[in-house]
Amino acid sequence: MSEKKIAVLGCGLWGRNVVRNFYNLNALEMVCDLDDENLAKVKAEYPNVKTTKDFHDIINNDNVMGVVVVTPSHTHFKFVKAMLEAGKHVYVEKPISTVSQEARDLADLADSKGLVLMVGHLLLYHPAVNRLKMMVEEGELGDIVYAQSDRLNINYFKNDRSVMWDLAPHDVSMISYVLGKNPKRVISAVGCSSDKNDIMDITHLTIEMEGGAIAQISDSWITPKKHVQLLVRGTKKTAIMDDTVSENKLTIYENFKAGSSEVLQPDILEIEPLKLECQHFINCCETGNKARSDGENGFIVVSILEEAEKIMLGERAKNLDSVDFALSRSKKI
Repeated sequence: MSEKKIAVLGCGLWGRNVVRNFYNLNALEMVCDLDDENLAKVKAEYPNVKTTKDFHDIINNDNVMGVVVVTPSHTHFKFVKAMLEAGKHVYVEKPISTVSQEARDLADLADSKGLVLMVGHLLLYHPAVNRLKMMVEEGELGDIVYAQSDRLNINYFKNDRSVMWDLAPHDVSMISYVLGKNPKRVISAVGCSSDKNDIMDITHLTIEMEGGAIAQISDSWITPKKHVQLLVRGTKKTAIMDDTVSENKLTIYENFKAGSSEVLQPDILEIEPLKLECQHFINCCETGNKARSDGENGFIVVSILEEAEKIMLGERAKNLDSVDFALSRSKKI
């Protein structure tokens, strides 16, 4: 019998990164995409990898033990459910869904079948994030009172429900992971659409975490200069992680001593977080262990973003349920 391997469903811009990593881990069996040009690129670069336009070929391939779903977020529920029902382990890009009940159903389905369900909350596998989490657990910063995550970039396609659904899953999952606390409630949520429609390309969330810390999250699709930074303030020290720099990503500051800072460099900072995430999925498939970013983690993140969207848009949020964002990237709705 052949060694069990991984299939990737969707090989667009991000999907190609996923394909590359599983190929380099000698674990890639098959790639599925509807776009002939995307499949041609896979065939040219990885001639020994099977390609298909029909996701049922993945379901019917006994050599595939796990499937990575890298399709638009509004398609996640359909594809993840189909793969789980076929007995495949699943790693789905964030968000697991844009509907909390769908996320709950997928998590319960995976548990009932004893299958791995992993969500692509990439930053939970980032070496600098894990170093910061250790510092928080060891009390080096004191009691955590505040966290702020800014994820500002340019996105010309805007092919998602909003910038919040595109980027904030990273922020919410990362802050929860670092603090070791789940989000409790959304205090406020505001958004702005530069195109004057309901697809928000700037959002600001304020969230109360379990234990009382406040988290503020800002995301943007219209910021020409990339800015990706996490600040975590404790009663003793404040940490800042800047993910736009190649070195010295993590700096610690004394709260009450001006000019005092210490740069920390995790030993494995040069390792690509996506490689670590892909390896984690393979390990979970082989051992049956729960993923660090499992279905329950995905459900918690979706629930808080769903709550934020209702605050932000009210009844207008329902208008987005029928939109095909892959086709409407440049249209106003």
